[in-house]
Amino acid sequence: MRHQSPVERFLPEGPLAAVVERFWTISWDLRGKPTRTGETLPHPSVYLVVEAGRSGLAGVNTGRFQRLLEGKGRVYGVKFHPGCFRPFWPGPVRTITDRILPLESAFGPEGAELEGAVLRCGDDVGAAVALLEAFLLKRLPPPDPRAQLARQVVARILEDRNLIQAEAVAREVGMSLRSLQRLFLDYVGVNPKWVIERYRLHEAMERLEKDPSLDLPGLALALGYYDQAHFIRAFKRLLGRTPGGYAKASEG
Repeated sequence: MRHQSPVERFLPEGPLAAVVERFWTISWDLRGKPTRTGETLPHPSVYLVVEAGRSGLAGVNTGRFQRLLEGKGRVYGVKFHPGCFRPFWPGPVRTITDRILPLESAFGPEGAELEGAVLRCGDDVGAAVALLEAFLLKRLPPPDPRAQLARQVVARILEDRNLIQAEAVAREVGMSLRSLQRLFLDYVGVNPKWVIERYRLHEAMERLEKDPSLDLPGLALALGYYDQAHFIRAFKRLLGRTPGGYAKASEG
């Protein structure tokens, strides 16, 4: 396993590598200091999160994730590969999109016990990750080819910046658009169009951070938006500011 700061990330080993992208943890100590708002633009993944009073199973979050950080705390988490939580779940992953379920609701009494066991590890990150690994290994379902297919298609969307329409993705993977949409709603939790837009907005953020002077109409076209206004609306809807405003903030 390996990690990097500020969030410590650990790669799964053995059979869990097929379904888990990473284990992670983050801690903070703001005692006597101003509170801080943490904000992320989530990926199309399901997460298992363990934190005192806030543990849960989180479906794909279609908006921004914001969290007020104060005092002292630590969070442990599991990020599943897109599409790969479905074999653990009794129904379509879309049923938990934009929801956070208590661990007891998601996994029964042993889910409720998991929070206490992990939190008792304190800052012993290795012990906490080992508990999470054991918890998932005990529940590891048989291999599901459709879960791996969903994972591969999402990865293809991420890797190929030219795939800017769901129809093009369907052709790329040899599926009808309707079949692709069913696969995504069942296994990923959102439709392929949403995944395409989310990754392209990630790309827009990265480009604007590197070069705040980028030509916005050209950027919109490169990302597959039919006009700049559509791009601005999508960017603002998700990030709460326009691309131009984001670029100015990046300059600072």
